[in-house]
Amino acid sequence: MGELKVPADALYSAQTQRAVENFPISGLRLPQRFIQAGLMIKRAAAETNRELGLLEPAVAEAIIQATSQLLEAIPLEQFPVDVFQTGSGTSSNMNLNEVIATLAARQGTTVHPNDDVNMCQSSNDVIPGTIHLSAALALEQQLLPALGELADTLRQRATELESVCKTGRTHLMDAMPITLGQELNAWASQIEHNIERLGECRQRIQQLPLGGTAVGTGINAHPEFSRRIIHRLSQDTGLSLTAMPCLMEGLSSQDSAVELSGQLRVTAISLYKIANDLRWMNSGPIAGLGEIELTALQPGSSIMPGKINPVIPEAVMMVAAQVTGNDATIAMAGQAGNFQLNTMLPLIAYNLLQSIELLANGSRLLAEKAIAGFKVHEQKLQQRLALNPILVTALNPIVGYQKAAEICKQAYREGRAVVDVAAEQTDLDRAELERLLDPALLTRGGIHDIQDTKK
Repeated sequence: MGELKVPADALYSAQTQRAVENFPISGLRLPQRFIQAGLMIKRAAAETNRELGLLEPAVAEAIIQATSQLLEAIPLEQFPVDVFQTGSGTSSNMNLNEVIATLAARQGTTVHPNDDVNMCQSSNDVIPGTIHLSAALALEQQLLPALGELADTLRQRATELESVCKTGRTHLMDAMPITLGQELNAWASQIEHNIERLGECRQRIQQLPLGGTAVGTGINAHPEFSRRIIHRLSQDTGLSLTAMPCLMEGLSSQDSAVELSGQLRVTAISLYKIANDLRWMNSGPIAGLGEIELTALQPGSSIMPGKINPVIPEAVMMVAAQVTGNDATIAMAGQAGNFQLNTMLPLIAYNLLQSIELLANGSRLLAEKAIAGFKVHEQKLQQRLALNPILVTALNPIVGYQKAAEICKQAYREGRAVVDVAAEQTDLDRAELERLLDPALLTRGGIHDIQDTKK
């Protein structure tokens, strides 16, 4: 294809440089987590090929040392290929091969990027394998611990606030009373279910198609290569990695990545709900709900002095929006499995890893800087609860829906406590009404001896 100039300080060679010149599209690069996983695969491949007697010990050792050196401090400037490149990720695979070969050759051993570093491999199995491995590592090391921390923080605050009653809301309108503890426990349950959902697809994202090479048949790979490299990677990572039952599936489709992205989207929706509830509860403090006060982190306005905004919930809501968009991109990219190869692999890798990182960081921020430290305005909660006419719902079994509605409307109209209006409109004595309308009891389902009350 002719001569090509490569920067003098580059560890990569011609194939990488051609990709740099061919794809000046976005300036976006595959993330460090992806490069890390690719380097781990290359190192494990060299160790496996040495064990199988396919690679000379000196060459294998040079590759192993080079990849180990790169893993200690990944020089991201040596991996400059744009995300928007050839759909197989061949440019990124060759980028890895070239950088490793250059470093390995500095040890005095001739190392070829294709024949040695890429032995028993193809871009078509290495890149899908790298997507799965990098996502599996990010799940275990970033997202699942962050979600666990968020769930624990929510449960802790729920315990602290289990006896604080407030007005529940449906359609953003006053509803029956709940406790703040119940509200936070519901959020915690959402997060715990997301942890379960992510765990359910963990097994499939930990299956690797390595050894499938070009089209999933294993051409040019030793029959033992797949099993041995994946066993070695399991030892290196501590993950329960296995070979995909059908290697061709791992090349031709990205269903497991699409599945994982869908669960990430569900998690994003949960975070959005929690963050938006916090934002509403914090609103005001005078003209809004003002139920809680989030920790003040920074000035909220360049023109309005003293204004403090719910910056962490807003940031988390933007994370949720981005992850939802990433999921749509991954779903569309997942459809690009043409015959024996998906041809949008770099795009899937970029968006999947970004979603995991954003959700992990957003979850930790929400736990540490919003939920752990918000203050509760109990007096305001109790004042509003006392004037909530919807409490009359507890009287439905005794006075009937129609009478209860009349009491409710009068209480609204006159701005009076429902217990006062009910005392005038029914034959129930004041003590019994206070017992039936006790907000704390209503948060636990209310009085259950209604028949005795009727008698």
